[in-house]
Amino acid sequence: MPSIELLLALLIGVLTAGGVWLLLRARSFDVILGLTLLSYAVNVFIFAMGRVRVGAPPIIGGKTPATLATMADPLPQALVLTAIVISFAMTALLLVIALRARAETGSDHVDGREEGGDGR
Repeated sequence: MPSIELLLALLIGVLTAGGVWLLLRARSFDVILGLTLLSYAVNVFIFAMGRVRVGAPPIIGGKTPATLATMADPLPQALVLTAIVISFAMTALLLVIALRARAETGSDHVDGREEGGDGR
């Protein structure tokens, strides 16, 4: 049975690979999706840095070194919540800019002009 660390590493790798692949495309919507996938990959990576413990409570009452070593770190969780808000705002801004660029140029190619027949 695969461990949760292996599944998280695979998830981060797949999100990163998909994001980079979409970033290298020539359409603005693909680039926006690629940036979104990369931000998801970074969020999962930061969240995984707070120790992955299955079945452990996030907050423990005692302050002994043994109980402090088993509790989850709240700092990565707070960083991920902040990053989610920032990435949502960034995605909304990029979508508005892409829609405006499409209205101005008539194309969603990142250079604003089509290459050949269908632009791909």
